[in-house]
Amino acid sequence: MTGPTVASATTFLNSLDQRRPPKFGGFSATLLRLEFVRKLRNRRTVIFTMVMPAVFYLIFGLTNRGQMLGDTDAALYISVSLATYGAMVATTTGGAQVAVERALGWSRQLALTPLHPAASILTKVLVSMFLGALSVLVVFVLTALTGVRAPLGTMVVCGVLVVLGSSVFAAFGVMLGYLLPAENAIQLSSMVLGVLSLIGGLFVPLDVWPHTLQTIARFTPAYGAGEIARAPLGGGYDQWAVVNVLVWLVLFTVGSAWALREDTARV
Repeated sequence: MTGPTVASATTFLNSLDQRRPPKFGGFSATLLRLEFVRKLRNRRTVIFTMVMPAVFYLIFGLTNRGQMLGDTDAALYISVSLATYGAMVATTTGGAQVAVERALGWSRQLALTPLHPAASILTKVLVSMFLGALSVLVVFVLTALTGVRAPLGTMVVCGVLVVLGSSVFAAFGVMLGYLLPAENAIQLSSMVLGVLSLIGGLFVPLDVWPHTLQTIARFTPAYGAGEIARAPLGGGYDQWAVVNVLVWLVLFTVGSAWALREDTARV
């Protein structure tokens, strides 16, 4: 190798060493937009996050219009509960699609870029939460169109609380996506969400369950998310729900970070 060639190679390598890492670990509006567009191209995601909760509301919510659950309108109670379920499905499914990316080798490609793992997880969580917000909007608009009324401010607060609570399930989905193979992650997450929603009081009030099952329900993340989301309706809520959501959020976030490190170490 000639002297000029060696010098050129050395200069190139030095320039690589001097490159600054991207701001915020690579997190950007462009990355968010690309991830969101990619999620919307998945028809299954759109159906399960926007169509199914609306259909469930038409089946279960309208049949209880005019009835009361304690001090809360039953139709509104069901509407907010199903909006919570829709946001849960949207965020969990969005996160669990990490498993598909791993199977396609996309995660290995990302590992070769300056994109920080934390920025990647944050992007997926935020996009999943935005999909959850769209699911909430669809259910609430349908609720208004079917004649079930509530103060606009109340519904806005409920919607914000639903979206914030869905961050727990976004982290849950990401964790499953890094722990499970692609053929199992989304199916298993859907099954787990169905069980959690049933036990946690999103499909039916907890009063119908035996006392032992009610006690167990208070430790599920679906219970905390549902209780907080329905609080603005005026029926009150268990203050334990806030602790419930925060604890699960920390556990799933730590689990996601650990699973990502383990997966990256194998690249």
